Amino acid sequence: MNIGLVLSKTPNYSETFFVSKLNGLKLSGFDVKVFAQYKDPSFSICEVKLAPSVPYFKGFQFLKLCLVLLGILIRFPIRFFSFIRYERQARRPLVQIAKNLYTNSHILTADLDWLHFGFATIALQSEHVAKAIGAKMAVSFRGFDLDVYPLHHPKCYDLLFEQVDQVHAISHYMLKQSYALGLSTTKPFTIITPAINTQLFTNEIQPFKNIQHFLTVARLHPIKGLEDTIHAMALLKAEGVDFRYSIIGEGPILKELETLITRLNLSEHVFLVGKKSHDEVIEHMKHAQLYIQYSVSEGFCNAVLEAQAMGLLCITSDGGALPENVIHGKTGWIVKKQDPSQLTKAILEVLKLSEIEQFKLRTQAQQRIQSEFNLEHQRKEFVDFYKQTPKDA
Repeated sequence: MNIGLVLSKTPNYSETFFVSKLNGLKLSGFDVKVFAQYKDPSFSICEVKLAPSVPYFKGFQFLKLCLVLLGILIRFPIRFFSFIRYERQARRPLVQIAKNLYTNSHILTADLDWLHFGFATIALQSEHVAKAIGAKMAVSFRGFDLDVYPLHHPKCYDLLFEQVDQVHAISHYMLKQSYALGLSTTKPFTIITPAINTQLFTNEIQPFKNIQHFLTVARLHPIKGLEDTIHAMALLKAEGVDFRYSIIGEGPILKELETLITRLNLSEHVFLVGKKSHDEVIEHMKHAQLYIQYSVSEGFCNAVLEAQAMGLLCITSDGGALPENVIHGKTGWIVKKQDPSQLTKAILEVLKLSEIEQFKLRTQAQQRIQSEFNLEHQRKEFVDFYKQTPKDA
């Protein structure tokens, strides 16, 4: 079976979701190709087909466009005219159709059984490619795809929802979001959650004598709820609690967070430590006791899985799929989102736990991650995704 995975760039070693999927499919005997705009020189898992580049000068752009389109027409005339027909039926203008032929030319010449778009946003302007080459079309729904992008682009997925043959959602929450945006409930779907390398993210659980070092790993973006988390830290400081809270990540609201930390007099308690490698994140988790993910919404959140696997106590919001990630009262705590006082209250309750109580909860969390969110489990689910008829909604 030939499978094509469409991404914006080839995954690096830290993007375990895609790396483990590709390796797993190859081990299961599938012929896998990645279609991307950029290729990392170190990527060697499978063959990569790059999208055509756009020349800087407009004259060269037109010439290259004509040459690429002519090449498809000569080699694959049926695909060429089929793609145009489907695009015209969708009432796309001829100029856009020509652009779509060009940007999808690396896929239109491929022989595939499945064409799988790793993100819904990547499938935009490519909705008819799978049908034109005689392949089935799959799309993965993730947090940004459904929680952020549609807010600024209403009805952006109407055509995609119509054309997709099978849906992969990383959580039940993501599936519900797709229905809310217009996906038919009759479309076949499969829920395959993220998984982590449980051999890499592991730590022997020893009782915490003190819970003073808190940690969050997140992009510095409003949807991550970091401003609310910092406000909760200010309330915690007012209670006389001594703590150190580190935020790993980079993003567009860095300056706003720096200003907020200064304004709330938290410079000796809250630290923005920037982007870190996987190995560095593991080291930070080894020295932390409490992990906080107080996001407005999450498609699932790998970092919370990693924190549980490392034996940290975990508090998350009820935003998005986080209640699927953490089981309240058994593997962590779920707190109502966008209410800093409730987060502070939850932290204070966790600080009062006995060593026996915290040890039990951390052990339960670690065992659940190891049994349900490991890479081998994920590999088998993806093999079934392509081989078996998925359940209907």
